Amino acid sequence: MSGITDAPLLSIRDLRVAFDTQSGTNEVLHGVSFDVLPGETVAIVGESGSGKSTTASAIVNLLPGTGHVTAGSITLDGRELTTLTKSQMERVRGRDIGYVPQDPMSNLNPVWSIGFQVKEAVRATGIASGRRDVEARAIEVLKQAGLGDAERRLHQYPHQFSGGMRQRALIGIGLAADPKLLIADEPTSALDVTVQRVILDHMAKLTRELGTSVLLITHDLGLAAERAEKIVVMKDGEIVEAGPSRIILENPIHPYTKRLVTAAPSIASQRIQTSSRERIDLDVDPAAPPAVRVTDLTKDYKIRQGGFRSEPFRAVDSVSFAIPRGKTLALVGESGSGKSTVAKMVLKLEEPTSGTIEIDGRHIEGLTRKQAFEMRRRMQPVFQDPYGSLDPLRNVGNTISEPLDIHNVGDKASRRARAKELLDQVSLPQALATRYPSELSGGQRQRVAIARALALKPDIVVLDEAVSALDVLVQDQVLQLLAQLQEELDLTYLFITHDLAVVRVAADDVCVMEKGRIVEQGTVDAIFANPSQEYTRRLLDAIPGAAIPLGRGL
Repeated sequence: MSGITDAPLLSIRDLRVAFDTQSGTNEVLHGVSFDVLPGETVAIVGESGSGKSTTASAIVNLLPGTGHVTAGSITLDGRELTTLTKSQMERVRGRDIGYVPQDPMSNLNPVWSIGFQVKEAVRATGIASGRRDVEARAIEVLKQAGLGDAERRLHQYPHQFSGGMRQRALIGIGLAADPKLLIADEPTSALDVTVQRVILDHMAKLTRELGTSVLLITHDLGLAAERAEKIVVMKDGEIVEAGPSRIILENPIHPYTKRLVTAAPSIASQRIQTSSRERIDLDVDPAAPPAVRVTDLTKDYKIRQGGFRSEPFRAVDSVSFAIPRGKTLALVGESGSGKSTVAKMVLKLEEPTSGTIEIDGRHIEGLTRKQAFEMRRRMQPVFQDPYGSLDPLRNVGNTISEPLDIHNVGDKASRRARAKELLDQVSLPQALATRYPSELSGGQRQRVAIARALALKPDIVVLDEAVSALDVLVQDQVLQLLAQLQEELDLTYLFITHDLAVVRVAADDVCVMEKGRIVEQGTVDAIFANPSQEYTRRLLDAIPGAAIPLGRGL
């Protein structure tokens, strides 16, 4: 077993990176320096745009666009990487340095099977040759990455995988050659907590047995605290604080680090409070029907197994719950538990196989197309990916007013005025109305998505992993915004998430789903304090950094 030595495996000194623009050279990394020892895990944390991913990309010479290293040194095992030729660097990537990027949809080719892409990575590293050996290794790395039934998964395509499964496939590719250094750029942001633990446990196993080092890029402070020996805090392309993880998190010195620690949700955090939450509770008419009621909801699919044969698959099995007006119900569970399928049926994007859905006491099954169209004015979605859910060819103002156009609400002038009103409501400057999604940060894009969802003044908003792709500071801002909007507009939220720490601060009630069924439900306080099901206890135990004193209210 390899131990940690004094000689660093990775050493970065005074690293500077710039991008060439039409107005000149823009430096984005300003003298970054840190080391990663053999067998050590180092976490780089910071908000979007802090330079975390740019640092990782510079190490493997994969800077996007016109980005380039302008000064500094990057050495791996004493070998300078910044002077390597393209072909020399290609031999380093994969075999010596494994790289797991964040966005699985952008990094997996949709027209190639998962097996083809994993096998190509195995061949490229040279660790296996010959069809049988390559396929055997591909199956092995998918299993190591936590994918069950790996033999069958080889023949499936990215669109047939959930977001978490796609990310696991990328992790399998990154681990294919048992590299000396694994750079993991937000590797678990799309994963539920139990699968996240499987992946991170495997990384820890590599560290212990092979001396593999891990450079973990993350916005999850709980994960950083639990998994890394050292934390490097970045802001605006500079390191503002670095040191042993527990010292950084328990006694942060820099004001920015203090803000990160305060904003991080945890299972010990308190529900976000608003000034009139108690008043809303008192105003609820106990005789009124719930805003949403789902009864014995079931959804079956037919999964093609090869040729013309298909097998039935039950994605949702007899699910029932109710959401009172003005409240938030969270659906939580592992990837594939059926959460998003339930959300799609509530939004009437999927038809249930059986069961009923009522909105304010009205059944929505069997509605005509026109009736369903009108019903959707009252229910609007906010999806996970703020990059993929906005049309890149529409400016912000047109994006927000698009639902008004579709439903023929008002004239052009009133729609433009409504868009500006909504920008104010989500705390964005009206000047952004003429900008395009590519000119906005991830947090700004998600605020635009929320503004668009509110354009038609809905009663119900379905939030499908709406904050999972955001860094901790932006996530905190968006959660505070959602709580404020719920107070002001008496909104009802169906909150789909795999992050139980977020559930703790954002929801009133929770339903825990496993394999298409609800196995436990109740108030958030009751479920978190005394879960009755072993599955729920496993989900809570798997939350990274559960024992670390993070989050509001502490």
